[in-house]
Amino acid sequence: MMATPSFPSIEDVHKGIPQGAVSARNDASRDNAESDHRQHVVSISTITTAIGGQIVHRDLSLSVSRGEILGIIGNSGSGKSLLLRAIMGLLEPVNGTIRLFGEDIYAARHEDRTLINRRCGVLFQANALFSSLTVAENVAVPLRMLTNISELTISELVRLKILLSGLPLDASEKYPDELSGGMQKRAALARAIAVDPDLLLLDEPTTGLDPLMAEQIDDLINTIVRTMGMTAMLVTHDVDTLFTVCDRVAALVDGSIVALSPPRELARSDHPWVRQYLSAHPRRYISMTDSIRKG
Repeated sequence: MMATPSFPSIEDVHKGIPQGAVSARNDASRDNAESDHRQHVVSISTITTAIGGQIVHRDLSLSVSRGEILGIIGNSGSGKSLLLRAIMGLLEPVNGTIRLFGEDIYAARHEDRTLINRRCGVLFQANALFSSLTVAENVAVPLRMLTNISELTISELVRLKILLSGLPLDASEKYPDELSGGMQKRAALARAIAVDPDLLLLDEPTTGLDPLMAEQIDDLINTIVRTMGMTAMLVTHDVDTLFTVCDRVAALVDGSIVALSPPRELARSDHPWVRQYLSAHPRRYISMTDSIRKG
């Protein structure tokens, strides 16, 4: 069993923030925290989406509870990444609603959309780091775009998020092309959590990584999300990620959810694609069926 990376505690991380500094989460979101405590963080109701006249999702409904990590698996072209885009406000449904923190994001006023955006962080599949910016400059981007805090506080928060992501501080002044794939992923994660988001969206976080590095990234995501009290949606093809990180798994096939359960109960599904997916991972499949029989 490999050693889990060592991370500073949240208390240690935030000790370095100057007295009286404005939190990266805006005051309004904190005021709303109690009112939406019992709501789903993400609530998708019978959405249909389309691109170029082609239906992507049809009558899809899904909810994610506060503090939950939901994994999304599915066949190629099933609309996994496009579902994240719709949640991000980048693909408006033809019908149906998407609510974040109780707000219909496509019906919300511009000011409310801005507040919602401040509560969300995104890790893109290809990292999407700006090649002309250093790691520190990349991590600072959402802090400058979404907050009004001082440059001194931004610099301190950037340093703390880089440490929290498991990167050495000397990586701060490096450019993305000077980093390994795993270090780029950590830098992208540091940027995704820069504003202390309530909701973290991750698109294929372990794609292109070797098994050892993928396991480290899984452990890192799990540690950060649980410790910081976030909610997360995670698109993945990696069955190990499902078991390491996710509370529930939604199987999205041809634009519809065909299974939704805790990872160890996926074997109960009789959907052909789910069974084919599990059969490609016999060790995990045997573990699941054994668990179901014993349960």
